[in-house]
Parts: sequence; C-alpha cells; structure tokens
Amino acid sequence: MRIAIDTGGTFTDCVCLADAKLRVKKIFSTPADPSRAVLEGVRLLGGAENVEVRHGTTVGTNTMLERTGARVAFVTTAGFEDTIAIGRQARARLYDWFASAPEYLVAKELRFGVVERVSAEGEILREPTDGELATLVGAVRESGAEAAAISLLFSFANPKTEKRVEAALRELGIPVSASHRILPEFRE
Repeated sequence: MRIAIDTGGTFTDCVCLADAKLRVKKIFSTPADPSRAVLEGVRLLGGAENVEVRHGTTVGTNTMLERTGARVAFVTTAGFEDTIAIGRQARARLYDWFASAPEYLVAKELRFGVVERVSAEGEILREPTDGELATLVGAVRESGAEAAAISLLFSFANPKTEKRVEAALRELGIPVSASHRILPEFRE
C-alpha cells in the first residue's frame, strides 16, 4: 500500500491507492506534533505492514507567508547584512517607482555582521576574534532572537569560520542553522 500525506497548518490530507481504489482522508493537523496526524492518517487508511508513505508539508511555506515563525537573527559577513533585503531583479513591479517595499524576511534589528572574510577559493583572509564572537553572541541575545541563521560569504568553499560562529551561537540555546550544512553553494 502507498499512502501520500500532505501536512498543512489546518488539515492533513491523506490519499492512498489500494486494490485499484482511491481512498482519501482529511483530518485535523496536530501542530504541536505533526507526526500524530501523519500516523493517524496511516491508521485510518488501514496501513499496517508493507506501507510506503510519501510525506510533504506546506507548514514551512505557510509559516513564511504568514510571518508566524520564530524571530530569526540573520548572521552574515560584515557589510552584507542587507543582502537579505536587497533581493534580486525578479520583482513583480520592477519599474514602478511607487511600489512599496516588501516586508523583509528579517527585520533590520535582527541582522548581524561578523568581521570575517573567506575568498572565493576558500582561503581564510580574516577570522573573527574570540572577543568579536562574544560581542556577536551578546547582541543576538539582546535582540530577543528565538533562532539564528548563518550565511557567511564563501562558506561553501571553506566552512571553518562559519563553524566557529555556529558554535558560539549555540551557547544561546536557540536553534542555529548554518548555510554550509543546509545548502553549500555559491550566492548569498
């Protein structure tokens, strides 16, 4: 039996094809523990042994669109803090002088720069000092951030500095995501 499940913010949709018949179950999602709704969907569709489950979710997308997630600190190479707001040329109203700026993913007061530099070839040109890292940790703590995202320039070529920043921020006891672990490729 194959079951496909889509976990959304309100409903979890479950579909299976068994004995050439399509069966559908729509149940309430369980945001505190999404696995409960997934397992309930499998149970309701009669899944037991030899079940193949395909799972997708719109929870992350909805969180971004609705701006209901955690307050996230954005940590990047000093001087590049605003790259997250500048964006690219792919805008619906590119030439409209009167278009309002979009709501940014990270507010200005939650953007932090680390004095560091890695070349495009991965050579470490400037590492942050222990004191600079301590200052960063203090600033992120004071900001009230509930999570941190680190994206240092060229960390895909050499993640050593980003690993140091990540280790320092982990002292805060908040979730920390580092670009070299999530998607180690060029671009901000």
